[in-house]
Order: sequence, then structure tokens, then C-alpha cells
Amino acid sequence: MNKKIPAFLTVEADRVTVRLSRPTECNSVRVDQISLRAPTVRDIRAAQTTAGDSDEQRELNLFASLGEVSTTDLEGMTLKDYSRLQTAYFRLVQDDEL
Repeated sequence: MNKKIPAFLTVEADRVTVRLSRPTECNSVRVDQISLRAPTVRDIRAAQTTAGDSDEQRELNLFASLGEVSTTDLEGMTLKDYSRLQTAYFRLVQDDEL
């Protein structure tokens, strides 16, 4: 029972692209979309190691790594667009067979 893919997402086997609701600055460039690559176990472990006990920081670290942007860039996004990134991440890691 796969849910319909939201219009703001483009899903590929190893990455997902999120169309933002408004442009934001990432790596000193205004962008209107961000792509997240599929995470590895190493990515998850690195994000956890650098976040300590903070789940929020772990997620920020992971999304920054997968999107090749800084955590500061992510913190500057609107909550709506950050929620789109969360949706994209969970779509990317879900098992197609479920």
C-alpha cells in the first residue's frame, strides 16, 4: 500500500529531490530545490556520533550530509520546507515492498 508521492518530490532509486516552497540559501547560493542522496549506515553513525543525545541535531546532521549543505543552511529554511525534507527522507528510506 504505497502512498501517493507528493507533487513536490521527485523520487529516484538512490536520491530524492525536494522542490521548495520558496528559494533559500544553501552553500551561499539561492536554490529552489534540494536533493538528498540515499543514506548509508556510515552516514547514520556519523550523524549520531556528532549529535550526542540530541535527536534533532542528529537529524539536522544527517540531512545536511545527505544534501551536501550545512546545518546552518537547514536551520534557515522555513518549517514548511524542512518538513518537506523530512517527508523526502522517509520516502527515500522506506522499503518499496511495504
